[in-house]
Amino acid sequence: MKRPETLTMRNNKALLIAATGEDPEPYRAIFRERMPELVVHTDGEDYDPASIAYALCWKPRAGLLATLPNLDVIFSMGAGIDHIIADPLLPSRQPIVRLMHDKTREQMRDYVLHVVLHYYRQMDVAAAQQASKQWEFLQIRDKSRLKVGLLGLGEMGSTAGKALAALGFSVMGWSRSPKDIPGITSYSGADGLKAMASEAHFLISILPATDDTIGILNGSLFETLPKGAIVVNLGRGNHLVPEDLLAALDSGHLGGATLDVFAPEPMPEDSPFWTHPLVRVTPHVGSDGNSDIVADAVIDNIRRVESGLPPSPVGDRARGY
Repeated sequence: MKRPETLTMRNNKALLIAATGEDPEPYRAIFRERMPELVVHTDGEDYDPASIAYALCWKPRAGLLATLPNLDVIFSMGAGIDHIIADPLLPSRQPIVRLMHDKTREQMRDYVLHVVLHYYRQMDVAAAQQASKQWEFLQIRDKSRLKVGLLGLGEMGSTAGKALAALGFSVMGWSRSPKDIPGITSYSGADGLKAMASEAHFLISILPATDDTIGILNGSLFETLPKGAIVVNLGRGNHLVPEDLLAALDSGHLGGATLDVFAPEPMPEDSPFWTHPLVRVTPHVGSDGNSDIVADAVIDNIRRVESGLPPSPVGDRARGY
């Protein structure tokens, strides 16, 4: 039996990199090294559209994928597929493969752990004391009494939740449908969201971008949280209603916020989040699908497809993730 790599070369199938704002050359170099038989093109150069079997995409030009008559698989450079299905001319038959890799799950897990531990050990309070040259003892709280509410229990959310539970935190999770995950109390639906939020000392969004999740982090939800709760957004910038968060922080109801995603990105220079004393800002680094991780995931899936297996994980177009 021939190796899958040989099948790819024999069939002369090519991959198109269509990534707005991304330098394609690091990806091309990795493919050249690790799968040299794969022909790689980039959007903007001359190529035969009929030769393209695979497309690696980040915010591809509208209508581009519809010009590829033999396209078999679409790969997303990120965990989400919203930037692809936004194309009104997107062909309907191809699976859209989400980027999901052990390393990206670990990166998101580590970010969540860092944020929760930062506030649990009151490092924000200690930093404020240092700035004002104050020395005041900070009592360590019982973490088993601190409840972390995760919005989203997919690959990223469940990995983070299990890690938090292993550290001794009480972990809850909300998702579209009930989940059975050891160490995590599951909630679903509108009533479930309010029930979980009413107990959450930490509310952390790792949700995908869908019509249902736009504006989910809003004033009504913040009012449901216990006084002093921390809000963390690692999902999408449009999950958050910025003015509602600012109002909840300024009123003293919320104790702080850490924001990694914004609408738009980069965040405008005049955004009040830059200088708000209760807000920590990071530049969309919750997980980083760098060229190594992305290329490895694509190569693994091409080998699966060329061996007659389905690619994985495939996004759900109807649900939007």
